[in-house]
Amino acid sequence: MFRYLLKRLWHTVFVVIGISAISFFFIHLSGDPVMLMLPGDASMQQIEELRQKLGFNDPIYIQYARFVAGAVKGDFGESLYYHVPAMDLILERLPASLELSTAALLIALAVAVPIGIVSAVYRGSVLDTGSMLAALFGLSMPHFWLGIMFIMIFSVHLGWLPTSGRGTASQLIMPALALGLGLMAMFARLTRSVMLEVLSLDYIRTARAKGIRESLVICKHALKNALIPLVTVAGMQFGMLIGGTVIIETVFAWPGVGRLVVQAIFNRDYPLVQSTVFVLALIFVAANLLVDLLYVYLDPRISYLEEK
Repeated sequence: MFRYLLKRLWHTVFVVIGISAISFFFIHLSGDPVMLMLPGDASMQQIEELRQKLGFNDPIYIQYARFVAGAVKGDFGESLYYHVPAMDLILERLPASLELSTAALLIALAVAVPIGIVSAVYRGSVLDTGSMLAALFGLSMPHFWLGIMFIMIFSVHLGWLPTSGRGTASQLIMPALALGLGLMAMFARLTRSVMLEVLSLDYIRTARAKGIRESLVICKHALKNALIPLVTVAGMQFGMLIGGTVIIETVFAWPGVGRLVVQAIFNRDYPLVQSTVFVLALIFVAANLLVDLLYVYLDPRISYLEEK
């Protein structure tokens, strides 16, 4: 297991380097940030002086090498727009995105897994049909539309919840639900599909033939094996949620990384965009690594095959 972990960490280094290189070169194709930083009546001499000061006159590969050298030391440069270290801005916004993504994922799993199990056990029933139709409806609704509807109903008309902001549990409910309903529908359908496959296997029939209680057959024997694909999808979705919540963060004025990176892209804030992409790539890779380690707990045969 230790050798496997080292191997995955070594692969992570190449993944992060590849992502940072691709994002760095593509970001620099978006235009000259110097033109945004200076007034419209700036002279060519002022433009050239600022470009030289920021290092934009150097070849692109030299600029990338300078970024990598700084990143190794933990220095990701200074934001061109905010004039503070880029990593400080990311670390300031990251807890908000982690909070929102974790809440949305936990809500989705807490509701979707029981629904998927019940739908699989009572396949073809009215409950199964109704829950899958609801899941299809949930998958079809855009996050931003759900967020706006939540604000109109629960904030404007009923006055139960605040419209925006962060800091209290009441401010987290609506954005987490708006973000989690789509995941809830996906996880419910996935859980049902996997449970139907597992319940048709021979060892489940053997367990039932031995007289084991149906609840134990479902929860202990079937669910544990059905969790493997669910954990895989949940881990990938969590990594994507961290940087993909920009619409919900905008609707609810949630101060997360998603809004930060979009603002940085519009401002052509190269150091901030590059640093954000770098951090999000690390989080995504770390989430997938954690999923791989959870496999060992869910299915010990995976660890045994790795050692062989």
